[in-house]
Amino acid sequence: MTYEDSQKLHSLYELYEQPMYRIAFAVLHSSSLAEDAVSDAFVTVIRHLHKFKEPDSAKTRAYIVRIIKSSAINIYRKNKRQVEREVSIDDDVLQYHDPKQDVESYVMDRQGFSQVNTMLDELSDTDRNIVLLRCRDELSWKEVSDKMSVTESNARKRFQRIRQKLTGRKGEIPDEK
Repeated sequence: MTYEDSQKLHSLYELYEQPMYRIAFAVLHSSSLAEDAVSDAFVTVIRHLHKFKEPDSAKTRAYIVRIIKSSAINIYRKNKRQVEREVSIDDDVLQYHDPKQDVESYVMDRQGFSQVNTMLDELSDTDRNIVLLRCRDELSWKEVSDKMSVTESNARKRFQRIRQKLTGRKGEIPDEK
């Protein structure tokens, strides 16, 4: 970088650092993310330093505003995708399961294993496979539906009906706590 480029960059920084921060903060609503956006924008400015003739011209100002808006929006989109990935939680996790009615844990319990086998024998092949894939193999609803060649909502609904049927029977087992 030449001395002239260094002086031009210094002038650009002095003139636009604060306005760039305010624009980025307006988009991101976070001071640390706004600072990151300003840093990213100045990296872009350095790469395109040869395009800036006069630091305080209207053309330069418009170009700087476009760069900082793009940087801030890119950071916003990146963080939005991260939040979406972190928030995607299975609906079952959000529901409260009463331990007395929790068929999944009961199937995994070795003490009730023979009673469960008796109950499962009374189910149709499809229903038995849904319970075993979900409880024993611990597959997601998507995986259960793929293996059983049914829709995900169908697998969930069948499991709910099986659960209701089994929890009604489960109450009759004397070893139950």
